[in-house]
Amino acid sequence: MNIAVTYENGEIFQHFGRTEQFKVYEVEDGRVVSAQVLPTNGTGHEALADFLAGNQIETVICGGLGGGMQMALNLVGIEVVSGIQGNADEAVEAYLRGELESAGVNCHHHEEEGHSCHCGQSCDGGCCGPQGKNAGKTCRVHYRGTFNDGTQFDASYDRGEPLEFVCGAGMMIAGFDAAVMDMEVGEHRDIHLLPEEAYGEADPGMIFPVEIAQLPGAENLTLGQKVYLYDTSGQPFLVKVVAKDETTVTFDANHEMAGKELNFHIELVEVL
Repeated sequence: MNIAVTYENGEIFQHFGRTEQFKVYEVEDGRVVSAQVLPTNGTGHEALADFLAGNQIETVICGGLGGGMQMALNLVGIEVVSGIQGNADEAVEAYLRGELESAGVNCHHHEEEGHSCHCGQSCDGGCCGPQGKNAGKTCRVHYRGTFNDGTQFDASYDRGEPLEFVCGAGMMIAGFDAAVMDMEVGEHRDIHLLPEEAYGEADPGMIFPVEIAQLPGAENLTLGQKVYLYDTSGQPFLVKVVAKDETTVTFDANHEMAGKELNFHIELVEVL
C-alpha cells in the first residue's frame, strides 16, 4: 500500500489545500520499505484527489481538512486520517501500529481570506482538533431536522431510537458535531446551519456528463433517478441524473443536501 503525508521540512503540513508536496511511503507487510517526496506542482484543493489517486495512494495523513476535500478523497477511494501534527515519519509508524485516530472534517471555511477551526480560532490551516467536554465520547441524541420553510427532512424521534456517534470524530456534519460538543445530558438545543456547516455548497465540478454509449444501461435512465457509479479504485458513489439527451447523460455527485441551510432540534440523551 502507499501512504501520503502532507509534508514540509519533516513535519506534517497543516493546510491540505496549500500543501506543495507529499511524502509518499510504500508499505509492505506492515512496514515502510521506501519513501519519496512528490511535489504537487501547484495542484490545489479538490484537484489534489486526482493527483493522489494517480500516484496510487490509498491513505492520506494530514492536519487540517475541509468537508469538500474529504468528499473528493472519498470519491476516489482514499482513506483520510486528519488532525495529525508532528513528525511525518513518526505519524506513519503510529498509523501502522493502529495508534492514529482521525479528527474527520476539522477545518470549516467561513472567511474570504483564511478560515477558522470549529473552535472559532483563526488557524489558516493549523487546526486545533476537537474541543469540548464531549469530544471523543460516544453520544446518543434525539433530533429533528427541518428546512427553513419548516418542512421536516429527518427525525430520530419518529424512529423511536436515538442516534449514536462519537463526538468530534467526523461522523456527523460539522455544525451538528459542534453543537453537541459542549451539551449537558438532558439539554435541548436548536441550531441553524449554513451550508458550509452542513453538507457544503454544491460543487459544479461534481456535475459531469457521460457518453451513453460508454455506460451500459444508461439509455434506460430517467431524470431524477439515483444510481451508483464506480470510481477508478472500484468504490461506489451515489449520483443523480440531472440531464439527458440522445447521446449523453449528466450526473450530479453532490450530496442532495449540498447548498441547503438546515435546522435541528437536538436533545442529548446520554454520554457513554
